[in-house]
Amino acid sequence: MVVDDEVLVSIRDREGREVAVLARIWTGKILRDHLEMAGHLAAVVGTVRDPQHVEPDAMPERERLYRQGAGPSRWLLVVVSFEQQPGRVITAVANRKDPKLWKP
Repeated sequence: MVVDDEVLVSIRDREGREVAVLARIWTGKILRDHLEMAGHLAAVVGTVRDPQHVEPDAMPERERLYRQGAGPSRWLLVVVSFEQQPGRVITAVANRKDPKLWKP
């Protein structure tokens, strides 16, 4: 049984902000919607700590963090919400396309 707010991992992002990966989001959303992410929690943690590219999300107080060559595809996209403290990973997905604002 997974406790609703069980923290799987607590991370400091590139700006020193605390970010949590909650069990209910990892198993109840990310793995349910993106089964290819199974076995890639360490890549998510690495992307939050040291992204190669950062873009604002369409929603306020959220960021899109990208890391190339991490996870099961060309890019790993991790969306973090800072609408609460600590921040939370709210999704992680493999992506073949370059981020919209990416300049190699």
